[in-house]
Amino acid sequence: MLSNMKFVKQSLELNLFFMRIAKEHAIFLEAGLTSRDYKLACQANMLKNEFTQLLIETIRLSEGIISPEVAHSGELVTDLTLNAERETEFYSAIKIDSNVTRMELNLVQGRYDSDELVRTVAMLNNRAMAATNRIALFKSRLLNDVLTCKTFTTNYPLLIDHILREAKFYLRMLVKLQNREEMDLVKEAVYQEGFWNRIMAEHAKFIRGLLDPTEVKLFDTANDYGKKFDQLTQESLALTQNIGLLPEVSEKTLNATVGIRNFKKQGTEGLINCTIRSIAYPLLGDHVVREANHYIRLLKGYKNINREMDSIKNLENIYK
Repeated sequence: MLSNMKFVKQSLELNLFFMRIAKEHAIFLEAGLTSRDYKLACQANMLKNEFTQLLIETIRLSEGIISPEVAHSGELVTDLTLNAERETEFYSAIKIDSNVTRMELNLVQGRYDSDELVRTVAMLNNRAMAATNRIALFKSRLLNDVLTCKTFTTNYPLLIDHILREAKFYLRMLVKLQNREEMDLVKEAVYQEGFWNRIMAEHAKFIRGLLDPTEVKLFDTANDYGKKFDQLTQESLALTQNIGLLPEVSEKTLNATVGIRNFKKQGTEGLINCTIRSIAYPLLGDHVVREANHYIRLLKGYKNINREMDSIKNLENIYK
């Protein structure tokens, strides 16, 4: 069972990451709808505002609690986030409260806790679960309407399905925290590598599809990353049959994720500076950079598991 300290810290770190992700999902969905579906756009805007408010509350609770690893990972905000928000607000006319980003940029790490904070965080998690259920239902209905030609959007159906899976993943993690579950680290590493490798593969394919046809080199690079992460997805799914390969697959995945993160960051800079021809919003670029940074932090954390597994294998060899 998770201690109070772990429960508070892990809850706040998870919410800081995924509440911003969910808020931006709502922005992308709203921006992709036509004026005909203004009622759906209003629903998306309401969801954006709900997650913005939840994120503000989470930031205030997180002062002095989150770990330096999370604070410095670039998964909460990056040095490009403010500019990406400004440019996206300009292009879309969707209001984005950048004061929230400034609050996150100034977060400090360090202290802990009280019984009252534990109760407050548990209630925050419940509200986050309710909001995430609402946005998941919105995404699911929108996807169904798009697939049955009842609604048009400039977002790919795969992208809507992609962000629906992320909402379900967030819910899964919140439920585990509310139940105070201690993770089986090896099983969780295998599960998350399968999940995030597929996410990274799809990011590459979305980037490929949003580039202007004249951006041949960037198209080819994105295509190559799509293929690379498709292969890594298959390798991570196969780990359930051969867990001993986890260290090798994790190392390959870490190298590939650092590579695609750098590619995404360069692309985001190009979108902000108007040097890349694309139909992607700059905030979408920064969004996928942060998801890669989150995954890189996780993969680096798995190295301790992998070292333990290597030690076990070495002992096995000694006693053969």
